[in-house]
Formats: sequence, structure tokens, C-alpha cells
Amino acid sequence: MKSTLETLEDNRVKLSVEVDETEFDSAVDAAFKRIAKEVRIPGFRPGKAPRRLLEAQFGHQVGREEALREAMPEYYSQAVVEHDVDVIAPPEIEITSGQEGGTVQFDAVVEVRPSVNAGGYDGLRIEIPSPVPSDDEIDEQLTSMRRQYSELTPVERAADDGDHITIDISGTHDGEEVPGLTTTDYDYEVGSGAVVAEIDEHLRGASAGDDVEFEAAHPDPEEEGALQFSITVKEVKEAVLPELDDAWASETSEFDTVDELRTDLVTRMGSMKIAQSQMAVQQQTAEALAGLVVDEIPEAMIENEVNHRIQDLVGRLQQQGMDVSAYLEATGNTAESLAAEFREPAEQAVKVDLALRSVAELQGLTPDDDKLAEQIAEMAGQTGQNPDELMARLAEVGQLSSLRADLGKQAAMEWLTENVELIDHNGDPVDRATLEFPVDEVDGVSGDSADSGESEDSADSGDSADSEDSADSSDSDDSADSPDEPVSEEE
Repeated sequence: MKSTLETLEDNRVKLSVEVDETEFDSAVDAAFKRIAKEVRIPGFRPGKAPRRLLEAQFGHQVGREEALREAMPEYYSQAVVEHDVDVIAPPEIEITSGQEGGTVQFDAVVEVRPSVNAGGYDGLRIEIPSPVPSDDEIDEQLTSMRRQYSELTPVERAADDGDHITIDISGTHDGEEVPGLTTTDYDYEVGSGAVVAEIDEHLRGASAGDDVEFEAAHPDPEEEGALQFSITVKEVKEAVLPELDDAWASETSEFDTVDELRTDLVTRMGSMKIAQSQMAVQQQTAEALAGLVVDEIPEAMIENEVNHRIQDLVGRLQQQGMDVSAYLEATGNTAESLAAEFREPAEQAVKVDLALRSVAELQGLTPDDDKLAEQIAEMAGQTGQNPDELMARLAEVGQLSSLRADLGKQAAMEWLTENVELIDHNGDPVDRATLEFPVDEVDGVSGDSADSGESEDSADSGDSADSEDSADSSDSDDSADSPDEPVSEEE
């Protein structure tokens, strides 16, 4: 087989492939063997009828057409590997000769990954959360811990956020009671946003003995008309927090004094905030880098990334024993709406991929053959393979260039995160030294940080991780990313 490569306009190339008659005859022979398994010839077991007999009965052209259909993709793939073509879409193939006999020739026009301009990458400035907990944050955490041990005391005043009120509540729709919205002596915390969104604005400022009536939107979008609420306020109680003293600290924690407890909170919250800030550097750098890409992105790359994310979601659903159709129904989605939901993060991921490739090339970060060999040796060592055999297999399937690109993108991201300007939400510079965990800390964040009641910080950390996965997805056609999906992740 011989092939040539011609560069066309609009990020396309043309591969011209020629397969001589002798080589193609092997494909024809294989085609007749497949045909022999599918037909019944008297006197022969399935698959044992000779080619000569099949040609006599069905004609030579049947085998040739089967060979063209089956072998063409393989010839095309060989040409792609030979010329190291970074394809991003299926090819348009035209057979130019050899359909009836003789040498087979065909042209394959295919779209390839473009290069983009990421000008300004060396002057990026990003905002990240401060990696150092403030005094206010520590005080807020202590208050949250004290609130867990608060006592409710009746008061003769209007209700405010944080107060607990005892109410009789009746919720109706079209004159009929709504299950779960009608009860007596219900304890409600003002400002909690429970029941319906509108309840707090009507109960805030209410006093014992007040009757409150209002309408609220029905939580079910398919239901027409509003909900009607009638509420009687029976009692207002405020939460009295225990004194922040050593006695409380020793009774409710492992520490004897408030100072010891505060020091522990500073350490644990500091570890949490460092982890969040480190993830934010990755996430915000990727987003800022994507924002530099003004070139038009090939639709094929976006569609490939969307399909990858959907396949990843389907795989995780199946691992959890969930049916895809049931998931779509439960979330009110369709295949089309899910694809639309994934489109924006997919486009972002493609821009990051292209921009990182550009930075790697401009900064000279794409690994040379020696570094590539080192990486393959490391991969082989992890799996007990022979490095030379692994490299040969990767070369055979055209994966060396992909591996080289991935290493270049990784190096580019490392370069960017080391050189990007960091500021906090006040616009003040962030000292990179504060992004490092203390040397006496083993695995970053302490495993019991949740015990300090930092649920809000933990949730923020998880969001950052998901966003990072979404923004820093690799290749649009072969990356594993993904991120921000509507299923609970571990990634």
C-alpha cells in the first residue's frame, strides 16, 4: 500500500491511497471466506466452500465489493498512522479506481485538529479564594459549632432569621389540601428556606398570635396555579448559644481550652482552604486560557466532546445500576436536552485542549523522543510490560503522537499555573508560599476536617474539583473528562 498527503483549506487534508492488485486480492480472499460462512453450499460445511466455487456461483464482483467495504477502513487507518494525521471527524472517501478490478485507489478527505492563537497566555491573571482562613471565618465556624448546642428560649418579639417559631400551617391547591403541607405545632427555623421559597419573607417579622396568608409558586412545574398558605404563628423562640469559654470547649471537643480549639480549626480550615485554592488555580487558569481562544472551533470537536461526556455519564450510571431511560425521566431530561446541557462545557474543554497545545509548542514544552521514551518506560514498569514492545504497539495504532501531545499539555498547564498572576477576591496578590501544605502534614487535608462542621467549605471544594475536571478536559475526541456531570462523582 502506498499513500500521499495533501493539505487542503479549512483544516482538511487529503490522503490518496493506492493498493496494488496482489495486496488487495488478499482482502478479496478474506471476503470470500466470510461469505462462505454465511451461505449454504451443498456438499460443504459452513465456511468450507472454496473461493473458486463461490465466484462461479455468485460472481467475482461480490467478493470484491465485500473486500472494498471491509478493507477500506483499514487501509485508511494505515495511511492516517503513516502520515501522523490528527483527525477529528470521519473521512469522506471516494474510490477513484479499482472497483471492477486491478489496482485500488481512493482519496480520503478528513478534517484535522487546528492550531489556535492563545495570545496573552503569558500574562494571565486569575482570582482564587485566599488559602489562609480569616479571623471572621474562624469565628463563624466557632459560632456554627456553638449553634449545635444552643437552647431555644421563648421571646416576646417579632421573628428574625435564626429564630424558631411554632406554627400551624395549611397549604392548599385549588381548594384541596396538599399532602405534607398541612400540620400543627410545626417547628420552623426562619431563614432556612424550607417548605417553599416565599415562606421566609412572610414569617420574618411575624409575632406570636399573627395569622399570615400568602401564595407561592407550585414546586411542580407541570401543575397550574399557585399554592395558598394559611399560617398561624403560635410562639417565637430564639436560639441562645452557649458561652464561648474553656468549659464549653472541654465539654464539646477534645480540647481543654478555646485557644486550643481555635488553633486546631485554623490548621484544619487552613488545609481545606489550601486544597480549594490549589484546585481553583487549575480551574481558573483553564477558564482564563479558554477565554483567550477567539478562533472558530470545529463543530466536529465539540460534538465529539459532547458524545464523550454522554458516554461517560452512561457508563457511570450503569456502574451504579441505573437505567439511562429512568435517569432521564427522573431528571426531566431527554437525550437532546442532555446534549444541549453538555455543549457549553464541551466547547470550553475543546478550547482548553487547543490552547494548551499552542502553549506547549510556543514554550517548547512538547517532549522529545527521549522524554517520550522515558514516559513509556514508566508506563511499562507500572504494568509489567516491555518498554520496546509497548512503544511498538503504541506506534502501530498511532497513539505516540497522542501521548506526546498529552505530555505537552500537562507540561503547559504546569507552566501556566506556575507563572499565572494570583489575586484574592479583594484584588490583593496571593503569596504562592501560602498554597503549600505544611511540611508536617502527610496527605494534605486532615481526614477528620469534617468534624469541625465545615460542611459549606467541603461542598465548595467538591464544586471546584468538578469544575476543574470540566474545564481541563483533554482531547475533544479522546479525552477522559469530564467533569461536571449530573451524577454524584468520585472523580
